[in-house]
Amino acid sequence: MNFPADLKYTRDHEWIRLEGDAAYVGITDYAQGELGEIVFVDITTEGETLSKENVFGTIEAVKTVSDLFMPVSGEVLAVNPELEDHPELINEDPYQAGWIVKVKPSDASELEALLSAGDYQQLIG
Repeated sequence: MNFPADLKYTRDHEWIRLEGDAAYVGITDYAQGELGEIVFVDITTEGETLSKENVFGTIEAVKTVSDLFMPVSGEVLAVNPELEDHPELINEDPYQAGWIVKVKPSDASELEALLSAGDYQQLIG
């Protein structure tokens, strides 16, 4: 399994990558593997400002539907447009092409409370 060191991780299996004053959010390689074949992503929070750990959407796999949680407080700036026609990008490339939302964090210090790659690996065993 792949856990890029430049990302931060949540206990709910989301990752976040800060790029300037915006950040990209997705689910981890571990999470996509547990979900199985992803068939639909439903994000209705674009343009909304949400608190850390609020649900920002859902992800549907053949077997289940799971909530997606904000790793930090902030505004949802954009949804990955490729996921509408190609939700399987999350399975194929969860850390790059399979990003789910772009957010503008409102409190950068919340990033410090997230897990490092090593901490996340320990969490999932």
